[in-house]
Amino acid sequence: MKKTLLITLSSIVFMQCAKKEDPFLIQKDKIGVLQKEFTIKQIDSVFANDSIVKHVNGDEFTGNYTDIEVYEKGGAHLLSLSPSESLDKNATINIVTLRDSRYKTDKNISLNSTFKDFKTYYEVSKIDRILNNINIEFKNQDFYITISIDELPSAYKFDYSRTIDVASIPDAAKIKSLRLDWF
Repeated sequence: MKKTLLITLSSIVFMQCAKKEDPFLIQKDKIGVLQKEFTIKQIDSVFANDSIVKHVNGDEFTGNYTDIEVYEKGGAHLLSLSPSESLDKNATINIVTLRDSRYKTDKNISLNSTFKDFKTYYEVSKIDRILNNINIEFKNQDFYITISIDELPSAYKFDYSRTIDVASIPDAAKIKSLRLDWF
C-alpha cells in the first residue's frame, strides 16, 4: 500500500515538473521561452522549430537596427525583434512586436482584445499621440498597445491639440499592435 502511494505521488510530481511551458504566454521580461536577457545569437536555438528572417537595414553608423522576423514553419508571422545594437550578436532584444493573436497575457489579453479588455485588467499610465496612432502604456507592465486614431471619435482625429485621455477612447477600439519594451 505504501509503495503504491509513493509511486502515485512520485508520478504526479514528475508529471507536474514535465509540464510544457506555454510558448505564447506574455509575462514580465518573458514571452513563452524567450527571455529579456537572451542575446541575438541565442535566437536561432530559442526558435529552432520556426523560420527566422534577419533583415540588415543599415549599420551602427546610421542608427538603423537589424530586425529579426520569426515565422512558424507554416508561414504565420509570430514576432518581430529589434536588438539593442545593430550587427552585434551579443546584443539583447530591445523591442518585441507581437504579430500573432495567440500571444496572450495571464489575463487572456491579446491582439484580438479591445481597449476595454486592457483597461479592465491594467491601469493606463500614459497616452501619447504619434501621427495617426496613439500609444497606450500601462502601469507596472513592459508592454504597450497602439490604437489607430481612426478608432477615436471624430473630434480627436483632426485636432492634434486636443488631449486624449482614457475616457475619450471607445471601449470597442481595436488594437493595432502590441509591443514589449525591454530597455
